[in-house]
Amino acid sequence: MVRVNFLGPIKKESIFLELKNLKELKEILQKDESLKEWLELCALSLNDEIVSSLDIALKDKDEINLLPPVSGG
Repeated sequence: MVRVNFLGPIKKESIFLELKNLKELKEILQKDESLKEWLELCALSLNDEIVSSLDIALKDKDEINLLPPVSGG
């Protein structure tokens, strides 16, 4: 089981899912209307490392973060 965290302004509680890869996660999250806009904007990190491929295999206890863009001053 992996943990999925929604950071910053996304305002969703973390969820736990059984997943084989990030592609499966994307398919699940796209079904949530409140996340559709965020999915286009967010970066993903897997165990605190930014990833770009959705084909990365996941293992038990992996942690995925949806990282929304931020602005600073």
